[in-house]
Amino acid sequence: MNTATLPKQYEDAQDFLELWGTDYVEFYVGNAKQSAYYFKTAFGFQEVAYAGLETGVTDRTSYVLQQDKIRLVITSSLVENSDINRHLNEHGDGVKIVALWVPDATKAFEETTKRGAKPFQQPQVSEDSNGKVVTSGIYTYGETVHLFVERNDYSGPFLPGYVARSPKYQPESVGLKYIDHMVGNVDWGQMNTWVKFYAEVMGFSQIISFDDNDISTEYTALMSKVMSNGNGRIKFPINEPAEGKKRSQIEEYINFYKGAGVQHLALATDNIIYTIHELRERGVDFLDVPDSYYLDLQDRVGAIDEDIEVLKKYKILVDRDDEGYLLQLFTKPLMDRPTVFIEIIQRKGATSFGKGNFKALFEAIEREQEHRGTL
Repeated sequence: MNTATLPKQYEDAQDFLELWGTDYVEFYVGNAKQSAYYFKTAFGFQEVAYAGLETGVTDRTSYVLQQDKIRLVITSSLVENSDINRHLNEHGDGVKIVALWVPDATKAFEETTKRGAKPFQQPQVSEDSNGKVVTSGIYTYGETVHLFVERNDYSGPFLPGYVARSPKYQPESVGLKYIDHMVGNVDWGQMNTWVKFYAEVMGFSQIISFDDNDISTEYTALMSKVMSNGNGRIKFPINEPAEGKKRSQIEEYINFYKGAGVQHLALATDNIIYTIHELRERGVDFLDVPDSYYLDLQDRVGAIDEDIEVLKKYKILVDRDDEGYLLQLFTKPLMDRPTVFIEIIQRKGATSFGKGNFKALFEAIEREQEHRGTL
């Protein structure tokens, strides 16, 4: 691979595993119909495909939702004794599959398993009148799975076994474009284990590292390393707890999720003010940012295009690096268990992850933990 055109931080990736992007993210939930309705209504996703009893699938129901390049699959079990229900009982609603779009799913499986990945699914071919899809899969942290999806010869709405859906109720988009990154939480002392996994098994490189001096408040701390594939399209920050006076958000997640898993999806927009406005109007709850954050914002981040008073109104955070700046905000947990949430991010040149906002974000999360009695 020619890395001359890539940012310097990506040059260490071996990139033997060719990844074209994120194909989809699948949630296992208790009630797929209602959860799909929530993602449509609150986040502006469109329902594009479906599998269930009406399509001959008798053990589960799945709704495929899409907004620009973001594709979510919301799945529930239709039978009592299923792995979906076991997963749900243990972890609550959460991400099971992070599917990666590849040119060759068989090669992806062979390359990763020979380097030590635990197999989830041997390469298999699925076909219907729209063509064929090859999929294979491996386990990563916790019970999370990376499914490799090869769909070069397929023209259907999603995968074989699914039918196209275009119901009358299709709320307007909120301007979300693509998945910027996905963050995984792992237990004490496990971050470097999974950093090594992504480096050796998947050919990723470490592009950023944060320790407890970077990500800490008076009470809690964590450590994080960001892994990226060679073309920079797939970025997986990995968090673990660090010692603090009280229980960090990572410990809270691990306790309620009963192990490692995907903590949040960062969804990109080209107009964060519009997106946050729409999401707030639709009832999405975000972390609260105190007005004091904005008092010296101009001094901290320099000149920006946005009106600071508007950012203050919508509680949007700003950070700058050598390449530019970014704007971001986190939702509160989407589920009753304080586990999975969504980050909304807009990049204006910045390639970093908002280091300057960590303290403000952690303090906001701690206030929510205090309300829950889990700090």
